[in-house]
Amino acid sequence: MKLVIITSSIDYQKDIKAILKKAEVKSYSFKEVTGFMDFSDTATPENWFASEVNETESILFYAFVKKENVATLFQWVTKFNSAQESLSHIQIAVLNIEKSNNSTT
Repeated sequence: MKLVIITSSIDYQKDIKAILKKAEVKSYSFKEVTGFMDFSDTATPENWFASEVNETESILFYAFVKKENVATLFQWVTKFNSAQESLSHIQIAVLNIEKSNNSTT
């Protein structure tokens, strides 16, 4: 088992759920969170947001995923991101589980 963490703009919530389903991830959790970016050291012309701090409505998913499904999940996220015209993308990370009380790990 691997622990997968996915973050994105809250606008992609339905898309992420569809991607998880396509990758046969049947159980996951998610929570609305506040995303934060500090632009205080960015030159003004590069700062599109006109303030030093930008907070966004974001979403965080996490799931224990079978090893064999992780590559498929990454492929679906990569495909989704490559089709986006905006700078906002789905971010995904995978962590190894060293020990768990879950019998399938």
